[in-house]
Amino acid sequence: MLQTKDKAVVLLSGGLDSATALAIAKHSGFSLYALTFQYGQRHQCEVEVARQIARSIGVAEHKIIPIDMGGIGGSALTDLTIEVPKDREGLGSSDHIPLTYVPARNTIFLSYALAWGEVLGAFDIFLGVNATDFSGYPDCRHDYIQAFEKMANLATAAGTQKKGTFQIHTPIINMTKGQTILAGMKLGVDYSLTHSCYDPDRQGRSCGRCDSCRIRLKGFRDAGLEDPIEYVQGVVGAKKTV
Repeated sequence: MLQTKDKAVVLLSGGLDSATALAIAKHSGFSLYALTFQYGQRHQCEVEVARQIARSIGVAEHKIIPIDMGGIGGSALTDLTIEVPKDREGLGSSDHIPLTYVPARNTIFLSYALAWGEVLGAFDIFLGVNATDFSGYPDCRHDYIQAFEKMANLATAAGTQKKGTFQIHTPIINMTKGQTILAGMKLGVDYSLTHSCYDPDRQGRSCGRCDSCRIRLKGFRDAGLEDPIEYVQGVVGAKKTV
């Protein structure tokens, strides 16, 4: 497991943020190894979207790994008996953790990325967490990322044997959603390929009312752009469809 500085493992969900992080990693000169999880999420369509994004941006390899987080439950995203919150008050507040929080999800995903990175000799891991325009998830914060990075270098053979130093890159963590969109546009990200909705309809159209949709729509408004994806009819600020 020799260190190869030009390799990076990138967590790719299929969403706007992770697509932007992937593009930033590419722009930074890394060879990209994308990692997507099919974890029992109700918005399964994001997995196919991730495939399309990986192809459009260009990755050396894209792994899609199944994990049964639905068997654990505890989240509206993995337990169909829990309704996805819509039109929630206090959006963007860190004082309340919403029902769409998936227990320990980023820790689990980053652990897989760390393991693959150690095998590849890739000591750089990118993910598109955001602590500015977000839903209050605890595993999107600066102190969490710093703690995981420290753990990564203590818990791996490569780290303890000083073959390299693992770095967790969070290039959009301080950006607003509008700033993220503008940064991605400059790098050629095709946001029409991305999916953000937690509760799409059977045609895969975004609901426009869950936290993720509302933050996304606000981001495009703030950027002065039209969101190119399709929403259900009647969503304010969404692309008009025939």
